Amino acid sequence: MEKVNEAMVREIVTRVLNEMLMSEGFVKEKDTSGILKVKTDTVKCEPFSDTPGVYLKDIVSLEEAPRMGAGIMELDHTSFEWTLNYDEYDMVISGILEIEIDGRIVTGSPGDIIYIPKGSHIHFQTPSKARYAYFVYPADWQTQG
Repeated sequence: MEKVNEAMVREIVTRVLNEMLMSEGFVKEKDTSGILKVKTDTVKCEPFSDTPGVYLKDIVSLEEAPRMGAGIMELDHTSFEWTLNYDEYDMVISGILEIEIDGRIVTGSPGDIIYIPKGSHIHFQTPSKARYAYFVYPADWQTQG
């Protein structure tokens, strides 16, 4: 019989924790230091707002990251109006993301990062499909006002 050592215990605990985290519907690995890694291609977004073609999934909880929020958003041939009561960075993963503000359009392509300051009144839009990661401050973006 093989002797149990620290490395084996760590591997088992890591595997169990990762299986628990997968219950969120995507792959998220959490290091004991608090560092998180999310496999963005496993994140399945859910309908968001009354606008067809808008999907979203938060990827960190307030317990995991109390100061900064993050998630994945998808737009499918749509546009929707939004006023940000928080600061936001968007990193385009695929497609073309357009941010319309005051009649001007800022266009992001895969790999581009767009910063939107708190208080901006915008239209998120795409001529086709877009998938992007968002990072917000403060984390509790849904209750900011």
